[in-house]
Amino acid sequence: MPETPRYAHPEAIVTTEWLAANLAAPGLRVFDCTTYLIYETGTGRPYRVESGRADYDKGHIPGSGFLDLQGELSDTSSRFNVTMPAPEDLAARFAAKGIGQDSRVVLYSRKNPQWATRVWWMLRAIGFDDAAVLDGGFDKWSVEGRPLEAAETRYPPAQLEARPRPGLFVGKETMQAAIGDAGACSINALSPELHRGEIPRYGRPGRIPGSVNVPAAALLDPASLTFRPPEAVAQAFQVVGADPSRRILLYCGGGIAATLDAFLLHQLGYRDLAVYDASMSEWAKDESLPIEQG
Repeated sequence: MPETPRYAHPEAIVTTEWLAANLAAPGLRVFDCTTYLIYETGTGRPYRVESGRADYDKGHIPGSGFLDLQGELSDTSSRFNVTMPAPEDLAARFAAKGIGQDSRVVLYSRKNPQWATRVWWMLRAIGFDDAAVLDGGFDKWSVEGRPLEAAETRYPPAQLEARPRPGLFVGKETMQAAIGDAGACSINALSPELHRGEIPRYGRPGRIPGSVNVPAAALLDPASLTFRPPEAVAQAFQVVGADPSRRILLYCGGGIAATLDAFLLHQLGYRDLAVYDASMSEWAKDESLPIEQG
């Protein structure tokens, strides 16, 4: 009988019960990572990125700081909304927010955990492994009636050395080279409609040729926004041919939803994982790159 799938790194997913019991733990650093995408038409861009800071100021998990993904943790010289900075630069930015070598970090967001998984994947890319995502995020915490506070938390600056893991973020060249490669599996984390090319949100509608679709939203319980059980998540990837022996390349609209897929694949024990940072925000507008519909 095959072994029942399980999450290989349970320490990287924490419950609201655990967090409530450990809020005062020394070295714990909790951050609200909320960002919103405001979809627009007629502007020439797929969406406007809006910080969740205003909601944080209204009420957040006690003792948690705020991370502005676009404003504080992204390469602002990039033409894309959210782009991974150089590892040493990013480590310095995290350190300024209070994340140090000995910190235990818990990340959460509102409405969608993909913002927390994006920051988690960025921390992993610079070699920091003691981070976790709050299962169900702020929404579950709030629904359970747990305490909130409005006062801002600022942690003292810390020291954090970058120990980069090359290859966790990749560019269009890697994605193009994987087309037709039996040893690679490219996965689109966007909705089925976007995958099929029914909505021209990012430019040319469609997908990277040969890629398969595992929508990030399908990996969550829609009511609680918690991660689905390991066996359900494993099945979602297995049915599209995402075998652990293959290199798995994940993309979406801008390298956000793809990190949710990547986070859960890591939890399932997959080792060769990469996220296409610019994703369809770049691919769909580059006429030299192939695109597939249907």
